[in-house]
Amino acid sequence: MASGYVGILSVELHFPENHSLKGKRKALLSAKAQLQRRFGASVAEVDHHDVWQRSRLTLACVAREHAEIKRLLDGAERYLGAQAFELGGVEREVVKVDE
Repeated sequence: MASGYVGILSVELHFPENHSLKGKRKALLSAKAQLQRRFGASVAEVDHHDVWQRSRLTLACVAREHAEIKRLLDGAERYLGAQAFELGGVEREVVKVDE
């Protein structure tokens, strides 16, 4: 049985121009949809739910090859860094799924 890789990316986001939870949620909904569509990622807001200028997203991707996971995580980080919000702390981990 072949093994694969799981890539996990956790990012802190800051919304300096945002003034409501509704605005933050609108931006997050769009970002989460794009991450799912472009990178096949599962995405969740995992912290700062009731704070209107901060959020923490964690996403996970699965692939057969380590290089593919690296490409997906790099692309997701680049995408998030190019948005209207500010990208803060970034943590990533790649886990090999053993046979």
